[in-house]
Amino acid sequence: MRIDYHTHHERCGHAVGKLEEYVQRGIALGLDQLGLSDHLPLIHVDPDSYYPEMAMPLSELPHYVEECLTLKERYRGVIDLKVGLEADYIEGYEEQIRELLAPYPWDYLIGSVHFLGEWDITDFRQVHGWEGQDPLEVYRRYYDAVRKSAQSGIYDIIGHMDVIKRFGYGPQTPEGHAEVRKLERETLQIIAQSGIAMELNASGLTKPCAEMFPAEHILREALALGIPLTLGSDAHDPRKLGEGLDIARGQLHQLGFRELAVFDGRQRRMIPFQP
Repeated sequence: MRIDYHTHHERCGHAVGKLEEYVQRGIALGLDQLGLSDHLPLIHVDPDSYYPEMAMPLSELPHYVEECLTLKERYRGVIDLKVGLEADYIEGYEEQIRELLAPYPWDYLIGSVHFLGEWDITDFRQVHGWEGQDPLEVYRRYYDAVRKSAQSGIYDIIGHMDVIKRFGYGPQTPEGHAEVRKLERETLQIIAQSGIAMELNASGLTKPCAEMFPAEHILREALALGIPLTLGSDAHDPRKLGEGLDIARGQLHQLGFRELAVFDGRQRRMIPFQP
């Protein structure tokens, strides 16, 4: 079973390629399931005055879902398409997020923390946000938000769980490293208690941190806690679809994972996989 549950396309403004190009590329790669999962429109900042090209306009959300559903029917029997969304967790906006998502027939929702307030910690244009910050305090705020996203009941999958490491910023002392590990363990325990899945996101291999999200030690603890895993390339270009997922499958299998989480109508089931 070959799957890729994390993809973005031109509507979000910082990716390229039409949805159907991703579908056709997925077929060429021999994917069994392809998840379409573009970004939730911005709801906590003014999109007209914020950084450009962050997410699809709110007016595009129904058109996105309609196109996903059309493609799902058009390619039925050729590739199993899943209608998803990477829906940012924004503390204090939980009800607005629920209301925005409620009208649509999702197969799955990825809960990702990109924003701490109005600071997108994953945006290369905003790395100056680290200036003057206590890195450990940023990590505390980040993992607190991840825990709240898991407990919110909004999502099916926790996206790129340790993406806070993306640009290489973080505590530099042994004590700081030890506290980060503690934050990670506590967050994993909350995710396990919530009963939702996590993704292994291969895109970190090409980022400054040069390792997948999450790191291997986190995957080991996730396995011990029984947290289901799914896979995503986080492709922002059809040519990048599936990138790094052979490595991801191999790592999961080596660590002892034998099943992957897949979704249909927000119902999860586990399927066997091979590296």
